[in-house]
Amino acid sequence: MQSEFYLKHKKNIDSFINNAIDEDIGKGDFSSLSSITKNKINSLKLISNEECTIAGLSLVGLIISKFNKKIKFISNYKDGQKIKKNSKILIITGPIIDILSIERLILNCLQRMSGVATLTNNLVNKISHTNCKILDTRKTTPNFRYPEKWAVKIGGAFNHRMDLSDEIMIKDNHIDFSKSLSHALNNVFSFKKKYKKEISVVVEVRNYEEILECLNFKWIDRLLLDNMSIREIKKSIKLIGGIFKTEASGNINENNIKEIANTGVDYISIGALTHSYKNIDLSFKVQK
Repeated sequence: MQSEFYLKHKKNIDSFINNAIDEDIGKGDFSSLSSITKNKINSLKLISNEECTIAGLSLVGLIISKFNKKIKFISNYKDGQKIKKNSKILIITGPIIDILSIERLILNCLQRMSGVATLTNNLVNKISHTNCKILDTRKTTPNFRYPEKWAVKIGGAFNHRMDLSDEIMIKDNHIDFSKSLSHALNNVFSFKKKYKKEISVVVEVRNYEEILECLNFKWIDRLLLDNMSIREIKKSIKLIGGIFKTEASGNINENNIKEIANTGVDYISIGALTHSYKNIDLSFKVQK
């Protein structure tokens, strides 16, 4: 059964797979073609060299299916499961030249996606006692956004915007390039009336004055409290009084996320989920 994320973003993920295969293989895997007997069948096993939350197994299945359906892929785990060190995660069997041709692509995806999912899951668990939800951002690796955001979902958090057309998000530069925050929001309201589809609006606020200004535009969906202290977040939530959903963002990490979630904020967005994760150490070995 294919994942909900893949079905929702099939076109983009299929495009990623095709481009990634073309990028790495080029005119052919000359190292394997020149040294290994054609059509030789063998198996590789994937071993975890550290504990992690595994992510990317569904993507690996898609990569293999796209590249060569003769390759058999058996996984001992599912995306999102905790993996212990030295665990045998999966076995790939088939024409060894073809397996070696996509070995690095498979590792790149699994190591990176598992890094994202592991970091994400650790942070999600730290605030599980609250109703606060963790969001990712658009601070992703170019051309690797969909796997990274897929891994965020696997890790237990939620996706923010996939691209700039997903929602209207008025940030500091939009405000500074307009005559004022109110002027920018009046323009947004006019755009929303002309736009024929429902689209949510998030406004980044930097101070209490901007929050009070936003209270005149009750059609706003969420206020993003940017780089505010714990005291400022608490006061901001009190000022907003439940009129808008709230989101905290800026310099949030494992050391302060619990305290921020305890303020009662609805969402916490963290760019580090997709730009500062550590690749998980995994390796392929010959299955004997």
